[in-house]
Amino acid sequence: MASLRCIRELSRRATTVFSINQTRSISSLRGLELSGTSITHEAPVQNRSLARDFPWYSRSQGRHFASKTNDTDESSDGEDEEEYEDSAEMEVEREYSPAEKVEAAAEIGYKVMGPLKPSERLFKPYEPVFAVVQIGSHQFKVSNGDSIFTEKLKFCDINDKLTLTKVLLLGSASQTIIGRPVLPDATVHAVVEEHALDEKVLIFKKKRRKNYRRTTGHRQELTKLRITDIQGIEKPEPEIVRKPSKSADTEQPEAELVG
Repeated sequence: MASLRCIRELSRRATTVFSINQTRSISSLRGLELSGTSITHEAPVQNRSLARDFPWYSRSQGRHFASKTNDTDESSDGEDEEEYEDSAEMEVEREYSPAEKVEAAAEIGYKVMGPLKPSERLFKPYEPVFAVVQIGSHQFKVSNGDSIFTEKLKFCDINDKLTLTKVLLLGSASQTIIGRPVLPDATVHAVVEEHALDEKVLIFKKKRRKNYRRTTGHRQELTKLRITDIQGIEKPEPEIVRKPSKSADTEQPEAELVG
């Protein structure tokens, strides 16, 4: 490496000396031409371009030394880094139109129906029906009253009513309906309860013998949904079990008289 650096330094100095000698020789040639015209008193000869007589002159004018090119490269690299930083600062969350929001939500597998009103009573008692729904790239088995955590849903707020459109399967005690792959007439209703963060996951990277260690953390953004209703399948009527009254339990049989 040291020898290469010496050779490069010598080549740079040689090119600078050569260029200086060329400029001196050019100036001397111009002086000779002027003095010749004044002494001989002949018809003056038009000065031709030096690039035509001396091809090396044009080459030397367009030559760039290694030190200058390095400086320009470094400056260009710095400009590129500044432009990258500026572009990173200018990155802002994209603003979606209402139509784009509906399309993006449909691709994920839900539809926003609007905010939940205080007068609405959507929560029902448990029903013996279940469904398998797909939200994004995950599948969940849900029943009425269950709560699930999904990856953060962008286009919904807390207390919004959702309709989960990608229903893959419905089942009850009497029947099972399987989609191919989705059931078009089945829907699952839910309500957004909160947007939360998952537990922190630590990522540790190490390269041995390189003094390289990096530790980073990540908390996944989640959305909590509460299932309120499942539609698209016959629901069995709940069996009413009557408990015996306390008066019947407390009554004791009358004692029989034995004569």
